Amino acid sequence: MVAATAFAPELGGLETACQVLGVPRAAWYRHRKAATCPPLPKTVRAPQPRALVAAEREKVLDTMNSDRFADKAPGEVYATLLDEDIYLCSERSMYRILGANAQVRERRKQLKHPQYKKPELLATGPNQVWSWDITKLKGPAKWTYFYLYVILDIFSRKVVAWMLADSECASLAKKLVEQSTTAEGVSAGQLTLHADRGSAMKSLALAELLANLGITKTHSRPHVSDDNPFSESHFKTLKYMPTFPKLFGSIEDARAFCRAFFRWYNEEHRHSGIAMLTPSMMHSGIGQAVLDARSAVLLKAYAATPHRFVRGQPVRQLVPEAAWINPPTLPTTPSGGG
Repeated sequence: MVAATAFAPELGGLETACQVLGVPRAAWYRHRKAATCPPLPKTVRAPQPRALVAAEREKVLDTMNSDRFADKAPGEVYATLLDEDIYLCSERSMYRILGANAQVRERRKQLKHPQYKKPELLATGPNQVWSWDITKLKGPAKWTYFYLYVILDIFSRKVVAWMLADSECASLAKKLVEQSTTAEGVSAGQLTLHADRGSAMKSLALAELLANLGITKTHSRPHVSDDNPFSESHFKTLKYMPTFPKLFGSIEDARAFCRAFFRWYNEEHRHSGIAMLTPSMMHSGIGQAVLDARSAVLLKAYAATPHRFVRGQPVRQLVPEAAWINPPTLPTTPSGGG
């Protein structure tokens, strides 16, 4: 910058000197101003006479961080205190005090989700574990629905009870459970009733009934559909039926459809999860006899035409011994070295 000043007269002025040296003229002016003009002294702002003293600021901060107001915005704290005839400071001062203490952030308490235990339920026979749920069926008008309550035995896959209603409520669920346990002859300590976490499923009225009947109740974890797989699968079977309509004209139409469907499902539907037996066969305990009869037919056919059985003589098929909701994961054994 000194060179530009020195050569300026000989080269025809400042502009020529800056061009030769590649120095912007603005930079030269800034440099000259800095060299000739001393920096201005920093102004110190005078203390605001209306400012809160340290003790007052501490009181405001303690109030904002109290259990009562820790999750509330300054505006809400300010208004609440005024309603109680208390004035500590302005709302803006509350923000300033929080900002000075690095507390200007989302003040609402973050939800801490409890740790839900994964349900692990085993059924080795009928009427040991029931799964139940409620699904909606579309009604004749937009946003109108009928509510289908279904209780399913997870071992036999039999629908032990169902109900169609205009609403979802705890009293109807209580009535359905009470009727189904009576019809099936369920005794105290025999049954576990599993469901998701809907309002009817977690109602106090139903919980009291189950306690009186000696029935254990379990619930799925929130947002985990795999915890109630039998009911979910059953509703898919229902709604994927070719005859299942897009909507029902009335609740009587819906009941007529469900009556025919559940009769077919329990008595005629060969279920892939129970060795292609019907739910009624499994529930009544004749499943193995039916499979043995099938094996006899196959053995007879094998004796007549063995060349058609590429895998050899048919093997006797057995009924499933158990049904699980979330079978326990077996610990893996580390492989040995060497």
